[in-house]
Amino acid sequence: MSQSSRHPSTGAPPVPGPGRSLAPDLARGFMLLFIALVNAQFFLTHSETVRTLTDQVLLFVQSTLVNGRAIPLFSLLFGYGTVWIMRRVVDAGGGWVHARVVLRRRGLWMLVIGLLHGVLLLPVDIVGAYGLGLLLFVGFLRARDSVLLWSAGTVALASAVLNTVLSLGDAFGTSPGDAGPASAVPSLVESGFLAASSERFAEWTLYTPVTLFLVVLPPLLVGMWAGRRSILEHPREHLPLLARTAVVGLGVAVVAGLPDALVTARFLPEPEPVVLVSLWIVHDLAGWAGGPGWAALITLVALWLTDRAARPGGTGSPGTVATAIAAVGERSLSCYLVQAVVFTAVFAPYGLGLGTSASASSAALVAVLTWGLTVLLADLSRRLGLRGPAEVLLRRLTYARTRLPGARGKGTDARSAP
Repeated sequence: MSQSSRHPSTGAPPVPGPGRSLAPDLARGFMLLFIALVNAQFFLTHSETVRTLTDQVLLFVQSTLVNGRAIPLFSLLFGYGTVWIMRRVVDAGGGWVHARVVLRRRGLWMLVIGLLHGVLLLPVDIVGAYGLGLLLFVGFLRARDSVLLWSAGTVALASAVLNTVLSLGDAFGTSPGDAGPASAVPSLVESGFLAASSERFAEWTLYTPVTLFLVVLPPLLVGMWAGRRSILEHPREHLPLLARTAVVGLGVAVVAGLPDALVTARFLPEPEPVVLVSLWIVHDLAGWAGGPGWAALITLVALWLTDRAARPGGTGSPGTVATAIAAVGERSLSCYLVQAVVFTAVFAPYGLGLGTSASASSAALVAVLTWGLTVLLADLSRRLGLRGPAEVLLRRLTYARTRLPGARGKGTDARSAP
């Protein structure tokens, strides 16, 4: 969902392009692997997903490091990106009013794209939640740092309380053993596309605001705070903060998520409903620490790759793999939508129907292969100097009829700014 830099006619620039830092794109690209793993498991609609030790180990690792950690990471990066867009609008001669118009229009079109994505492909859509967040909370970009951080903490606390209430209701509304893949949302088990789309519309309408307030908003606000300091773009100036965040964030995510991961992977028997719900809640709340932890760790890796490339005898490039993954980050919206298309074709009842029979490890294999496909496509686009098609569309819709005051007072097309 990032804005790609313009490519000169002589060819595509290396990643990161002019004015870009490696860390945000590398984090977005790597994060899409997490999103793929989570969504592939979401498509499974039966209870016999754990059949071998491989399934158990995979679910244990995924539950500890990925589940409940991917969206906080994605949300933090999205909040970070809003500051980047506002800064570019201002640098191009605009003011707060121009930036607010651009960001709200972007949010509106993201909400529309999210609706189409949710109705046609995947009801648990994140694009619409981000769009709604921009429409409602773009004003936080002008708030003081203290307001941003206190608001993030307050919303997180309220979300934790509400999530506890909802989880307890779910636990006492189902019998033991009903939780998990077998209790799939209704649209996933509909045999026809039209019937499933109707179900998905209702599900998307409910899930989008719930996802925004229960999951997305706290890390989004923290991302705005981090964006003001350009922490991911200038990591050398924030090394102690990044190191502490990586160690503490991922440490909390692993330790707090460990009990639930052991139960999910069936290394431990399923406890009583109240205990089980408590494990869920602790696991998910720890994701708010895990998301920033992953962002900090990936930023430190990006700094190491950049320094290695700049050393005497270095290649000047962060490496083939890192460059390709960063290309995914530059085209994250397009790659996210490609994942949904592939998963629908593979797992849905009106596709290949593997959602009713695939094991956890089989679903993970589909996720990794799909993400690998997007890496290849994104890197090919980078080499050809092409942006992602979804990014191009969103950019045109966002900046349509928007003009910024130019240096000579004639006005500058905003599309040339961010």
